[in-house]
Amino acid sequence: MKQFIIVILVCTTILACKKESKTVTDEISTVPNMDAVEEVVDEVIEVEPSVAEIKATLKAKGFETFDYVDPKTQDTILMQKYFMAFLKTGPVRSQNEEVDKGLQEEHLEHLSRMYTEGFADLIGPFDDDGDVRGITIYNVPNKKMADSLAALDPMVQAGRLAVEIRPWWCAKGQSLR
Repeated sequence: MKQFIIVILVCTTILACKKESKTVTDEISTVPNMDAVEEVVDEVIEVEPSVAEIKATLKAKGFETFDYVDPKTQDTILMQKYFMAFLKTGPVRSQNEEVDKGLQEEHLEHLSRMYTEGFADLIGPFDDDGDVRGITIYNVPNKKMADSLAALDPMVQAGRLAVEIRPWWCAKGQSLR
């Protein structure tokens, strides 16, 4: 609404600044049609969907959500259930170097595809030699789907990695900083 008022004020200012003298009827005829102004404003200003609209869309797709009001900001925070896949050292560790290299390339291609197709939002390895090698956060409606996608990873299929999937709640739209 603020942007709409600003657009009207700018239009009014431009019309008022014209050097030509006009009669009252000339000025009335130059006031834009309000419907046309609203159309232009809607096209220029991308309207963010409300929390209720986002929640309804997610629910229709099978996602679990809940919301709450932040006591400090009074903003409504929408929480969504994601699925975090912990990629752990698997039982098969005996492939040769050439096989390892090929599997690693296929593994990275798989993870890239998961991200590109919107199934995974965060992907990355850990920087130590622990049992948990990396994580993938799946943005899918249920654990079964996350498990199925993780099982498509060539490293998992070869037994080099094993997967543990855990449900994880995060505020919708939250990003790393």
